[in-house]
Amino acid sequence: MLFPTRASAHRCISFVLRSQSNLLEKLSTVELTLDTSKMLSPLLKKLAPTVVAVLLPEAAFPLAKQYWQHTGDGISSRRAEFCHDLLKDGLFRRTDLNETLCEASTRANRAPKRYQRDRVNTDSKDALGHGVPAPDNTEESQESSRFLEERFGRNLDLSLVERAKSAIRRRIAGCIGQDIDVLCDTLPSMASNSRGLRDLHEDDVYLFPAGMNAIFNAHRALLSARGQMKSVNFGFPYVDTLKILQKFGPGCEFFGHASSSDLDKFEALLKDGHRFLALFCEFPGNPLLISPDLKRIRRLADEYDFAVVVDETIGTFANVNVLPAADIVVSSLTKIFSGDSNVMGGSAILNPSSRYYGQVKKAMSDIYEDTYWPEDAVFMERNSRDFLNRVDRINANAEAICATLKKHSSVRDVFYPKYNPSKHHYDEYRIPNRGYGGLLSIVFHSRQQAEAFYDSMEIAKGPSLGTNFTLCSPYVLLAHYQELPWAAEFGVAEDLVRISVGLEDTAILQNTFHRALGATETLPKTDQGCST
Repeated sequence: MLFPTRASAHRCISFVLRSQSNLLEKLSTVELTLDTSKMLSPLLKKLAPTVVAVLLPEAAFPLAKQYWQHTGDGISSRRAEFCHDLLKDGLFRRTDLNETLCEASTRANRAPKRYQRDRVNTDSKDALGHGVPAPDNTEESQESSRFLEERFGRNLDLSLVERAKSAIRRRIAGCIGQDIDVLCDTLPSMASNSRGLRDLHEDDVYLFPAGMNAIFNAHRALLSARGQMKSVNFGFPYVDTLKILQKFGPGCEFFGHASSSDLDKFEALLKDGHRFLALFCEFPGNPLLISPDLKRIRRLADEYDFAVVVDETIGTFANVNVLPAADIVVSSLTKIFSGDSNVMGGSAILNPSSRYYGQVKKAMSDIYEDTYWPEDAVFMERNSRDFLNRVDRINANAEAICATLKKHSSVRDVFYPKYNPSKHHYDEYRIPNRGYGGLLSIVFHSRQQAEAFYDSMEIAKGPSLGTNFTLCSPYVLLAHYQELPWAAEFGVAEDLVRISVGLEDTAILQNTFHRALGATETLPKTDQGCST
């Protein structure tokens, strides 16, 4: 398994050894870095790519896969492709020698011309017959630059990477114009922002290679800042969030309904003397789109001394502003912030008004590694320029689809923040004149109707959300197949159909839903010998 840094690779090994300590002698790492003994182009040196491989026996793979899945610590496909080319061309060297490394990976080929700048000219000899350095060749330097630009998504300038990351952070903070072009525009100051916090600075926004990595590192930072304490997962969770809290610390308490009754039970624990590291929740939740009572959670946090971490991925900061109620806000940028389905990313914002700000800020300075691959950052910045306009369109489309669904006799329930009983909790943090997001879930009267609807939907099928195109998913079957009875305990039906609404023409999209709903009309409203 491949990781971007030695620290992340070692965390994976530690996770495996906690369950299978007998594998200690069979686990190893190999770190690959640029071979600085070769004459490399300045651009390649500036990029300084690295890959750390964890070598492990097959028996350990399921555990390593859990670590990779839950934490988001692995390398991106763009980094993998780029580094694979470097390895093939002999420009990587091992900095961790290891007996178990396959000899094939140690072969060093001569670096191709495109990577080199000052090379030995084997055709020119000095008086002793030695090769002499080739003169600094402008054409060769341009060729090297062109190669890296092509590898970075066709004419993307590597020098703009830090500027792109800065633009992403400022856009997340709500202080940058949505369509600003970092190639030619001056980035605005952080003096004002849509988050409503005067002391919010760019360095309070952290970028990560995936949304799960943002959640994982928020949890790590809190453990480092406040010590080893249990956390709380409030509301039916995205799979890996709950797993992080359960597997990477002292454990957690789980309240899966996100209801007032759940808050009553949680408050009873607090009054009995139980203390917690943090409460993690989504706003709204997935897939039932329930919005937790953030105001009450904030009051309890202030009274009983725990942090509040809010995942705003589904609500998006275009629609809701939850930072004033949270100590840390996390988000998956992979979703609607990008929209184009061609890059991953995550973010975490520290609230400068939080009582834990100083502690968590110090912890982040100790643990944070910027592993966001430059090419991914450039794509993310470009994709997100029209973020607000896309959210407006998706908000409108989602409400139109909900209206279509709610009128149909085959539909038992439509779950959407605007129509849920928890709407008033959502509205407390909804930005004026903004909407309710692009995610909704449908439950039909029978599984046969759900299957007919899903099979008849003439749109893309897949488990993600926030894409620019509409996406349909049997979400519970995909995410909780091994725990369907457990999910049902929290009102999450196994035949639920989740819809992530996209940017299509509203009328065309409504017609697509009408046709799929038509396939359900002759089917019984109670399950009768349906397939499994």
